Amino acid sequence: MKRIVNILVFLSLVQALSAQVTYKIEKDIPYHPDAGAYAAERCVLDFYYPEGVKDFPTVVWFHGGGLTGGHKEIPSGLKESGIGIIGVNYRLLPKADVKEITDDAAAAVAWAFREVASRGGCPDRIFVAGHSAGGYLTDMIVLDKKWLAAYGVDADRIAGAFPYSAQKVTHFNVRKEMGIGPLQPIVDETAPLFHVRELPMPMLVLSGDREMEMYGRYEEQAYFWRMMKLVGNENVFLYEFDGYDHGSMPSPAHSVVKRYIKAICEGKPLPSR
Repeated sequence: MKRIVNILVFLSLVQALSAQVTYKIEKDIPYHPDAGAYAAERCVLDFYYPEGVKDFPTVVWFHGGGLTGGHKEIPSGLKESGIGIIGVNYRLLPKADVKEITDDAAAAVAWAFREVASRGGCPDRIFVAGHSAGGYLTDMIVLDKKWLAAYGVDADRIAGAFPYSAQKVTHFNVRKEMGIGPLQPIVDETAPLFHVRELPMPMLVLSGDREMEMYGRYEEQAYFWRMMKLVGNENVFLYEFDGYDHGSMPSPAHSVVKRYIKAICEGKPLPSR
């Protein structure tokens, strides 16, 4: 009984401390001003962060939408957790090609490395995440180091990568532009699987229920996870969220991601299943 009381007291204290933290949001910050008129329109970000907190971690978040739609967002499941969140807009197909879109993602992450310290964030605690097309962009800039290298950033500085329900072969809307149907996979240089490598940071491969995901997305991710393990990645973890489809799986995934961010920042063992 005493232990239960102590736990309740601790949880009350955590809630009280959380309530004392206020959050600020800066909106529509340009991050890619030299990439042309369309980039000037689309390449803006919002930065939500705790005020007066030193060295907070930051998640750079890429929205979904099949690379053809969607808008920047600050996921509610990550808010009020002591974490800064950068919601990124990027250019879209067909007005931009996949390489320009990936370049936008890299430019946004490079902005984070330059700018978070001025708001109290820690540049050594920058995480990259996104859902669906946003997860695909997360994979590409983490795995293929050339994108961030173009901005003077080593991709290995990223503290952790969290692609949610991401395409691992060549993206289906890129294949569509090639005249290839959604059920005929290919793997070229625009596919995360093409760039499998050993990573210094943890990665979570997050999927909805295999029977509810789109286009065999779970199986893609399971194969990707296996290849990442075979090249030596001990800290790459595959999660399948039973009962959640492609659109709803971020809800349970956010809780897992927050646990990993906390463990990484505190230098503790990564959570077990």
